Amino acid sequence: MTNLNLVVAEKPSVAQSIGKVLGCTGRQDGYLEGNGYLVSWCIGHLIELAEPEDYNGKYEIWKKEDLPIIPDIFKYQVAVSTKKQFQILKDLMNRDDVTVVTNACDAGREGELIFRLVYDKAGCKKPIKRLWISSMEDEAIRNGFDNLADGKDYDRLYEAALCRERADWIVGINATRFFTCSYGQTLNVGRVMTPTLALTVEREAQIRAFKPEDFYQVQLEGNDLIFTGNRIPDRAEAEDIAEKCRTEGKAVVTKADLNEKMENAPALFDLTSLQREANKRYGFTAQQTLDYAQSLYEKKLLTYPRTDSRYLTDDMEETAKAILGIIDEKLSIKATVEQNYKKILNSKKVTDHHAIIPTETLRSADVEALPEGEKKVLQLAAARLAESVSAPCKYKETVAEVSCLGKTYTLKGKYIADPGWRNVANNKDKDSDEDGTIITLDFKTGDTVAIGKTSVKAGKTTAPKSYTEDTLLSAMEKAGCDEIPDEAERKGLGTPATRAGVIEKLVRIGFLERRGDKKTKYLVPTHKGETLITVIPESIQSASMTADWEQKLLEIEKGNYDADAFMIEISQMIRSLIETYRIVPDAEVLMHPVYEPLGECPHCGSNVVEKSKGFFCENKDCKFALWKDNRFFDSLSKKLTKQIAVQLLTDGKAKLKKCRSIKTGKTYDTTVVLSTTDNGQPQFTLDFTKGGK
Repeated sequence: MTNLNLVVAEKPSVAQSIGKVLGCTGRQDGYLEGNGYLVSWCIGHLIELAEPEDYNGKYEIWKKEDLPIIPDIFKYQVAVSTKKQFQILKDLMNRDDVTVVTNACDAGREGELIFRLVYDKAGCKKPIKRLWISSMEDEAIRNGFDNLADGKDYDRLYEAALCRERADWIVGINATRFFTCSYGQTLNVGRVMTPTLALTVEREAQIRAFKPEDFYQVQLEGNDLIFTGNRIPDRAEAEDIAEKCRTEGKAVVTKADLNEKMENAPALFDLTSLQREANKRYGFTAQQTLDYAQSLYEKKLLTYPRTDSRYLTDDMEETAKAILGIIDEKLSIKATVEQNYKKILNSKKVTDHHAIIPTETLRSADVEALPEGEKKVLQLAAARLAESVSAPCKYKETVAEVSCLGKTYTLKGKYIADPGWRNVANNKDKDSDEDGTIITLDFKTGDTVAIGKTSVKAGKTTAPKSYTEDTLLSAMEKAGCDEIPDEAERKGLGTPATRAGVIEKLVRIGFLERRGDKKTKYLVPTHKGETLITVIPESIQSASMTADWEQKLLEIEKGNYDADAFMIEISQMIRSLIETYRIVPDAEVLMHPVYEPLGECPHCGSNVVEKSKGFFCENKDCKFALWKDNRFFDSLSKKLTKQIAVQLLTDGKAKLKKCRSIKTGKTYDTTVVLSTTDNGQPQFTLDFTKGGK
């Protein structure tokens, strides 16, 4: 009897790549075979945790008195949509000629979980081998199969994955049911999701509480240079100082420095830094960037994206050099002449996977045929590799200070002498002088500078900005860091692999919404999101506690922390929450926002108010509604904004400029006229007469 190795990949596309390398030419229903191998696949999570009602039918109805729900033994079930593929895997695992099963799911915590749950549910007891690779290139797959690890080496990774999944279930199921029952509306709570939402709510509270303050700065002009003083809150005081300095007519130089400085090249990308850069450059969401990177990985053009390392291993110098040559040839991206590979090599800082870089498959790829998003992500990763080995950016910084009547006035200038790595991807320094000329000083410390004239510059303090995808990812990465030891390897909320999903879920369930223009979108909590954080206790929304849990999961992977102790800690926290929590007084007022009227309903005369999805009549019996996602306005290549809605409600019409026909592409100006049907539904017509009459 032939001894076969059953290889289980995470996705069909990955299985196809592996099967090709292994010589599996035979196609069967749900798997490939040939050359001593069977190659099959999961379709995401085939096995999932059972719902509470599967433990006890009474849990179908949500009641506070039934909480907490903490199973002694967790039950798992086959996902309804993937029963057929699970049965195929189960049959393959239990074939007599299969003597070993290789886990070829993604090389990370979730990939380990996906495979092991299928393996356990199928009742398989056969030896496990582990394929652990960072690239889907043919050579990487071959090397991986030549060096398969013993599956037992990853038992702790599986243990940590189970803890993560079960902790999320315990917190999510119990806290969601508890707060939903307490306040009479669905309030979803999550171990990572809720602290992330809390970050955005805190930021918006800071913005709302912010009161801009006027400030004034005295400026002295001398030697064709302008020296600026500290901020002064009172204009009269600033003008008085300016006048006295003008009368004084001179200032003494207290500092006159010209320093040469260097700015080292940035490190390679891990997933979070790639997501942040793609958001800044192109407005991509974290999920979009992950999806593009994952697709490039499966096309063998990018290394494994779900990594938290920004270094390559010590033995990858020649690989990096080869890839840089391909990047130059295919993308015309060059590193500087002076290159330093030692900066990017550090095996001690590579855990499961090295940093994200293009692969040598790029040499034969048709880059122009890639979807635009994938092309941009690939170019980002390529440019960053070239930048990271390039020479530092060298600049000269001028700092001068003068003193007049006991107060100090400062002048600063920055000049790039050698752009170094900044030339690789046209990274311009925003702080450099626009004319590119250095500020020269014709004086030294102790000299006197004649003051030609003085002035007062007015300004206002500005509020902090709402989070973008870039800045929220950064905040998630750093959350709780002040309270976690410096030696901790993983800090923050979630992991690089899970943060995008957390943000997307918050948007999907209506706790966050994206606002802003096409490129710069801000993640702003909805009223529902703010309400949840208002009523949720600190133990659930604490970033430091959740970050501490993430670190403990990492310690479980290493065998330095007990999995049972972790689960007991989670369970105790939930029990304590349910036993000690007190309903927030006047919560009804919080739950039901008071909406600002935008105008009168043209059908019934009631107030029309803005909600997250449109502008609605407050009269529940009235059908009038202006949806923001509006087909009529889409046909004009326009969005139904609040401003347009107010014009329609006030005047019955709104002038629109530069509408664009989807059919012809031509632009035109017109006036949209609003009317209603007999049952109150809005109707729109276009009026092309002057003034829209």
